[in-house]
Amino acid sequence: MIKLNEIEEFSLSDVVKMPDSVKYFDGEIAFADNVRSIAALQVTFKVNFVAFVFCQSGTLQLKLNNVAYVVEARDALFVSVNSVLSDLKPDADFMCKIIALSTSFDINIINKTIFEGLMKISGNPIVKFDDEELELMVKYYDLAMFKIEHPSINYGRETMLDLLRSFSLDLLSSISRHVSDSEATILRQGDRLFRRFVLLLAANETNSRSVQHFANLLCVSPKYLTSICTQKCGQTASELITASITGRIKQLLQYSDMSIKEIATEMNFDNLSFFGKYVKKHLGDSPNNYRKKNSYGK
Repeated sequence: MIKLNEIEEFSLSDVVKMPDSVKYFDGEIAFADNVRSIAALQVTFKVNFVAFVFCQSGTLQLKLNNVAYVVEARDALFVSVNSVLSDLKPDADFMCKIIALSTSFDINIINKTIFEGLMKISGNPIVKFDDEELELMVKYYDLAMFKIEHPSINYGRETMLDLLRSFSLDLLSSISRHVSDSEATILRQGDRLFRRFVLLLAANETNSRSVQHFANLLCVSPKYLTSICTQKCGQTASELITASITGRIKQLLQYSDMSIKEIATEMNFDNLSFFGKYVKKHLGDSPNNYRKKNSYGK
């Protein structure tokens, strides 16, 4: 038996090893259309990202967390962070579209929708879509590819984010049609707590950065909240809060006309100096320099 600490981790950045499969990769988002090179990469591996595999034809046999599954035409397979995959065996006719998101990807876009969908199907990572639902998912993929391949028609990262927002909403809608309310509520205590935390994080209107703040709202200790977060997604509560806050800061610096002072106030920082140090620590540059290098259209 392979021990968990002996299993090699497969990062989203490893997509460079799959040039024949990956159609787009920007460090946080990847689009691919073939699992064969993934299957050849390692026999057993753990992923540190979230992936959505939409099967168009053929079958894929695999083990997910040591449970055997068969993915068939019109199936949507959902792979959550820290999942262990093994024995990937696509048949000759297997065709799919894959969308993968890094855990550092803007959590505010996906947590109310994709995360809730993942919680609904936590007992079974495969959902059977109908023809129209699968066609819609594939159209999202194809539209993203078209925009990437034709930058002259106003492709930009904000366009991609808007597309993913729409994708996540339609994805949750499709999942909800196939999962009964009783199935959706069969969640363990840790699942429910983690779900509540993520939804609170999405509704963090005060932009609180304190683990204690969220622990108080959830009536648990910061230590327990952190242990649940680490168990469910491989990141601490503090890391998830930081990802959410920095994601909002990045959006405001890149896409808004707000001044640095206005952004600092909006994000509930006491002064510009503290805000500047926070941005420098987590984004690697001062707010002004980050904006100059990464503002929309650059």
